[in-house]
Amino acid sequence: MKSDSELPQSPKITELHRQRRAVIYVRQSTLTQLQHNLESQRRQYGLADYARSLGFSTVETIDEDLGRSGSGLVERPGFQRLVAMVCTGEVGAVLCIEASRLARNGRDWHHLIDLCGLVGTLVIDPEGVYDPRSSNDRLLLGLKGTMSEFELNLFRQRSFQAILHKAHRGALRFELPIGLCWTRDGRIELDPDRRVQHAIGMVFEKFVAFGSARQVLLWLRQSRVLLPRFKWIDGERQTEWTLPIYGMVIKFLWNPLYAGAYVFGKTETRLLMHQGRALKTAGHRKPQEKWTVLIHDHHPGYISWEQFLRNQTTLFENAHMKKKMSRSAARGGQSLLAGLLRCRRCGRMLHVSYSGATGTVPRYNCHGANINHGEGRCISFGGLRVDEAASHEILRVVEPHALEAAMRAAEDLSQRDAAKAEALRLELEQARYQARLAERRYEAADPENRLVAGELEARWNAELERVAQAEETLRTLHQRPPSTGTDREALMRLAKDLPHTWNSTADKRLKQQIAHTLLVEIAADVDEKASEVQLIFHWVGGRHSEVRLPKNRAGFHGKTTGADALAVIRAMSGRFDDAIIASTLNRLNLKTGHGNTWIESRVKSVRVARGLPNYDPASRDGSHVTLRDAAKHFGVSPTAIRHLLEDGIIPGEQVVPCAPWMIPTAALKDKRVIKAVDMVKSGKRRPRTQDKRQESLDFTSSS
Repeated sequence: MKSDSELPQSPKITELHRQRRAVIYVRQSTLTQLQHNLESQRRQYGLADYARSLGFSTVETIDEDLGRSGSGLVERPGFQRLVAMVCTGEVGAVLCIEASRLARNGRDWHHLIDLCGLVGTLVIDPEGVYDPRSSNDRLLLGLKGTMSEFELNLFRQRSFQAILHKAHRGALRFELPIGLCWTRDGRIELDPDRRVQHAIGMVFEKFVAFGSARQVLLWLRQSRVLLPRFKWIDGERQTEWTLPIYGMVIKFLWNPLYAGAYVFGKTETRLLMHQGRALKTAGHRKPQEKWTVLIHDHHPGYISWEQFLRNQTTLFENAHMKKKMSRSAARGGQSLLAGLLRCRRCGRMLHVSYSGATGTVPRYNCHGANINHGEGRCISFGGLRVDEAASHEILRVVEPHALEAAMRAAEDLSQRDAAKAEALRLELEQARYQARLAERRYEAADPENRLVAGELEARWNAELERVAQAEETLRTLHQRPPSTGTDREALMRLAKDLPHTWNSTADKRLKQQIAHTLLVEIAADVDEKASEVQLIFHWVGGRHSEVRLPKNRAGFHGKTTGADALAVIRAMSGRFDDAIIASTLNRLNLKTGHGNTWIESRVKSVRVARGLPNYDPASRDGSHVTLRDAAKHFGVSPTAIRHLLEDGIIPGEQVVPCAPWMIPTAALKDKRVIKAVDMVKSGKRRPRTQDKRQESLDFTSSS
C-alpha cells in the first residue's frame, strides 16, 4: 500500500468540495486499544494533514467515539454528529483510515453512503477517493462496508468458539472472587490465607444458622467481624478487610464457585430497540439449567453443592416480592403459619392480615383472585385457633427429638464463641505481622531523612495501635463466661418440658423457622356446612396429616364467653342477683372469654349484651325460700339445713350445680321436717343412712 504522501491528487475532488470542510472521523473500539494501539491513533489523527494536502482549508476532527464499538449496539454521539453535518451539505469529504472506522454494521454504513451521495460528499481513505454518486464507487464502498461487517462477525465467532471450547474444559481463566485463586498450572484452589478462609466459611455457617442474609449481616456487624474484599491500589489488586455490607454477604451466597463448581455463562446480553436503534444490555442472570458450562467438583469449595442449592432455595423464599405462588420464608410477625398456608380451592398462597386493639390478632385470607381478576374471595378464617392447632401438631412431631436438638443447640453455643474467637485471633496475627513489617521498613530507612523516617514511624505506630486494639478485643472475649454448663443444663430442662417452652417463648421468628423446617406447606379449606376449618399438613419427607377445628361463627371471636358459662347465666338470670351468679360461676371454675374470674360487673355485662332479665326482689312470689331463709326460720345453722337437704328430709332444688338451694315454702310446715329440726336442736344425732360404698374396718386379727 502506498504511503499517504505518495497518493496522487484525485480529479474527483473539485473546487466545490474544497470550499466545504473536511471531517476526520477517529474511532477505536475498546479502552484497551486506546491504551496500547497508539499507532492507530497517530494514523487517524494524521489524516488532518493529508486533508490539507488535498486542498481542504477547513478540517475538523471528530473523536468523540474513542472507546466505542461500531457494531451498531452502542450509542455513538460522534457518528451522529457526522451524519448531521453531512445532511446540512457543509461537508465536502469524510476521511477515515478504513471503512471499519466509520461503521461495522450495514445500517449505519449504507445510511451514511446514501446521505453522502445525495449531497455530493466524498469518502476518502488512504487507498483512494470515492464518490457515492458514481455507480462503480458506490459498489466498491458497499463491498468495503460488507467486508467490514463480515470481518467483525468472523472475529467474534472465532473468539467465542475458542472461549467456549476452553470453558468446557474448565481451563478458561477469569477473575475469581475473594477466597479463591488460580495456580500456575491453571487450577483453582482456596486462598492460602487462613484468615480469609475462616471469614468466608463463617458467612456460610451463619446463614445456615440464621436462614437470612440480613441476619448474618447484623450478626457480623454487631460482633465487629471483618470480611475481606478486593481493592485496586496503584493498579494492583489487594485484599482489604472491612465491616461487611449487605452486597458483600449476598455475593458470597450467590456464587457457585464457592461450592467447588466451575461455572461459565451465568449471565447473558439482551437486545432491545430504543428510538429505532438496537441497544445491548449485559449482566442479566440466567436460570441454572441455562448456564453455558457447569462442572461439579472442579476445585475445593467452602460448601458442598447440595448446601449451595439449599441456600438458593432459602434466598428465593426470603424474596417475598419476587414470587407468585411459591411459599414464603419466615420473617417474623404474630402469625405462625405465614407463608405456609395454601388455598385448596384456587391453589394460591393465603395472605395474613392483623386486627385487634394492638394489631396482633392474625387472620388468614385468600383474596388473590379478587386482587388480580376481580373475582370473589375463596376462604377466610381466624388465625389464633389455627396457629394453636398447628403448634400442637408441631410439638407432637418434635417432642421425641427434643433432647437431641437440645444437645446440638448446646454444641452450637460453644462453637459460636469459638468461631468468633478464631476470627479475632487471626485478625490479631495479621495485625502483628503488619506491625513487624512496618518496624522493618522504619529500621531500613535513613534516620537522617526525617521526611521518610517520620512517615514510616507514624505508620508503625498506627499498626501497633491496631495490635493493641485486637488484643483488647480478644481479651474481653476470653473473660466472658463460656456458653456451656449452665446453658447446657437450661437447654435440657427446656427440652424436657417442650410444650411449656414453646408456649412461653416470645420469639415468633424462631417458631416460624421451626415450622418452615418441618413443613412443606399446609392446604387449607373451610367446610361451611360443618363450620370447620380443614388443615392438611404436608410434612417434609412426604407424610401428611389432617386436622379439623371449629370455625368461629359470625359475631363470635376467640374471646367470646363460653357456652357453659352462658348456660349458667341464662338459667340463673331473673332468679338471682349478679353477685350470686358470679359466685356460682367461680365455684364451677368457669372463666370469662379472656380467662378471668367472674365479678358482678362482668356478669351484668354479659347479661345485658344477651338481653337476659335482671333480678327484682319484688317479683318473688313467696313459693320458695333460700337455705339461709330456712335456717333463720327454724333458728338453726345453714349447715344443719344443708345436711337435711342432702339426706332428703327437706325437699329442694338447684338451678345448676353450686347454685343456691331453693326450698318450697310449704316444706317448712311439714311435720317430718319439723321433727328433724327439733332433733337437731335437742342435740340428738340422727340415724344416718348406710353408704354402700363405705366398708367396715375390722382391726381384729386371728391368732
